[in-house]
Amino acid sequence: MANVANPTPRGFTLWFTGLSGAGKSTLAQRVAHELRARGSPVEVLDGDEVRQNLSKGLGFSKEDRDTNIRRIGYVCHLLSRNGVVAIAAAISPYRAVRDEVRRMNGRFFEVYVCCPVAKLIERDVKGLYRKALAGQLSGFTGISDPYEEPANPELVLHTDRESEDESLARLLQALELGSYLNSGPPHR
Repeated sequence: MANVANPTPRGFTLWFTGLSGAGKSTLAQRVAHELRARGSPVEVLDGDEVRQNLSKGLGFSKEDRDTNIRRIGYVCHLLSRNGVVAIAAAISPYRAVRDEVRRMNGRFFEVYVCCPVAKLIERDVKGLYRKALAGQLSGFTGISDPYEEPANPELVLHTDRESEDESLARLLQALELGSYLNSGPPHR
C-alpha cells in the first residue's frame, strides 16, 4: 500500500512569538489554512482576539500579560492533548512564561517571528508604534516595555528579509523535519 501523506494524528502547540506587526497572525492564519488542507484539525488563538474574549479585563502589567499567556497556553494544552494543532499568535514578551507554557504543552514548536523595531516602525500597520513613540501608549512592547527573545526557538523567521511565502515554506519544512507533520503536497 502506498504511503499516503496524512498529517500526524497527534496534536501539538505551534507558538508564534515576536513584536507587534512582525507577522505572527498572518503566518498563523497561513499555516492553519495549509494544515487544514492536509486534513489536520486546527485552532488558532490570536493574541488580539484572546484579549477581547478570554482575557477581557486584563491590562498590560507584567502580571496581566503573564496571566494572558498562561491562559492561551492552557487552552493550547487542552486542544493539543485532544489531537488538535493549537496555533498561538501572541507577542508573549517574557521568556519565563513562554518556557512555562512550553513545559505545560509537551509537543511544542516555538517560532520566533523576528523583525527589527526600525522596520516595524516603518510598517506600523496598526499605528501603534507611532502612538508609543509619541508617548500615547505606555508599556508598549519593544518601545517602552521589554521583549525577551527566545533562547532556543525551534525556528526563527526573519520577516524583514523573507516573503510570507518563503517564511511559510520554511515553517512547513521545519514541521515536517521535526516530525510534527508528515510531508504533504506543496502549499499554494
